[in-house]
Amino acid sequence: MDLKDKQVLITGADGFIGSHLVEALLAEGAKVRAFCFYNSFNSWGWIDTFSQDTLSKIDVFTGDIRDPYGVKKAVTGCDVVFHLAALIGIPYSYHSPDTYVDTNIKGTLNILQAAREASIEKVLVTSTSEVYGSAIYTPIDEKHPRQAQSPYSATKIGADAIAESFYRSFDLPVVTVRPFNTYGPRQSARAVISTVITQLLSGEEEINLGALEPTRDFVYVKDTAKGFIEIAKSDETLGNEINIATGKEISIGSVAEKLIDIINPSARIKENEERIRPQKSEVTRLLGSNKKIRNLTNWSPEYSLEEGLEETIEWFRNPENVKNYKANVYNV
Repeated sequence: MDLKDKQVLITGADGFIGSHLVEALLAEGAKVRAFCFYNSFNSWGWIDTFSQDTLSKIDVFTGDIRDPYGVKKAVTGCDVVFHLAALIGIPYSYHSPDTYVDTNIKGTLNILQAAREASIEKVLVTSTSEVYGSAIYTPIDEKHPRQAQSPYSATKIGADAIAESFYRSFDLPVVTVRPFNTYGPRQSARAVISTVITQLLSGEEEINLGALEPTRDFVYVKDTAKGFIEIAKSDETLGNEINIATGKEISIGSVAEKLIDIINPSARIKENEERIRPQKSEVTRLLGSNKKIRNLTNWSPEYSLEEGLEETIEWFRNPENVKNYKANVYNV
């Protein structure tokens, strides 16, 4: 599929990965409709930071993914849907699981129903590596068992299953895209790399973190956005679940030490009990296989971890970018 001149809808366009995907799709020549979460401030999230020239190329639609009527209106007239809207914070899912069911499962159902009625050419549903839970074997391929180790991951497993059912039951052209741990500019301080960077740049000498031993497969956000695009372009991806992963892992403690060495070598890590997940909920190891995405598309990661961290740190150094970040508050 050639995305040039295609009318595409991106849900969650106001968020971290979504905003980068908006830029990447505009570069492909697509016509972008950005679905942003309605709020009384009329905030479009990260879309608000775009230049006027970029904004002039975007059709902004404000609504709520939980509202089937608004979703249907947003999907109407589109050729391709990139569904990224979701609640993603794992700690927040411990005390507000209902909202995760409504947003992640019902929201995905709304997209699938609307896409079916509108005869959409391709729907990309965003999953997460958290659906795998702690690795039973590595590298984790798409056949790895699903393990619901948090309410968040449970709702994403549910959303994935509904997407698969629509492909099998109604021939809806669905692909499930499963990014591993994406990081980069615009990521909230809820995530480990951005929380370490914001604490360090605010002058903190003690960097508060949760468990240090778990490993993650970190993917730079521009590589993740490119993965979505290459999956959309390929005619061989329909009906598949596809990882976006580097095939490399590093412990939380080690990536924090890398950031400390770059920004403030005198800082030290402090394990904070508040940030530690319940023992059976902690995902101890994530190392993804990218064999399928390499076989089915033209994608391969372009950024090393070191290159991605450098760009991320530079973005966070700009005070204008981080004026709304609260480095000293635990973001759930």
